[in-house]
Amino acid sequence: MTVMQERAMLTREKVIAGAADVFYRLGFGGATLADIIAAAGVTKGALYFHFPSKDDVAFAVIDAEHEIATAAATRILESSSGPLESMLRLCADLAERLTTDPIVRAGIRLTTETSTFDRSVTRPYEDWLATFETLARAATVAGELRADTDAEKLAHFIIPAFTGVQMVSDVFTERADLRQRVREMWEILLPALVPPGSHGSSERMLAAAFPAR
Repeated sequence: MTVMQERAMLTREKVIAGAADVFYRLGFGGATLADIIAAAGVTKGALYFHFPSKDDVAFAVIDAEHEIATAAATRILESSSGPLESMLRLCADLAERLTTDPIVRAGIRLTTETSTFDRSVTRPYEDWLATFETLARAATVAGELRADTDAEKLAHFIIPAFTGVQMVSDVFTERADLRQRVREMWEILLPALVPPGSHGSSERMLAAAFPAR
């Protein structure tokens, strides 16, 4: 890679990082390109070289968030001992990133502002739904969830439930309590989902995914 290409890549990363800060604080509608240029510390020409419009910057932030979340999910899926543990750890990991990672926070906020964009921003949700449906089906086959579990319905409940929990947490505490609220969501769900006699095992998984601090 040439020095010029490296500089272009660094500039693009600076724009995405600056835009993430602005979009998270102001939302897409409240953000301006001037705000993004100031936060990124780049020139107007440098921004327009990479992104012709504010929409393009927003899509880049969403894509960056999805890449971060997907990479983290891949590591979790490869290291977990079973599908139910994976589901718990995926939720715990995203809750943590929503409190610490500016790009993840901004990307998630932007995906909740779907009416703002002409282009669909549903892909991250579609991927999460597919992942959790696959995990729920595998957990049912493995006996970690009740035999009558409907994997598709469960996935379509967990992902919107998580989304609602994080949005309400953001309103009340700027997500300071998000990790605890997501744990509580699973504390309510697990007794209804796991087979009789498996509650102890699921409680240990929950404690491992959301260790006390």
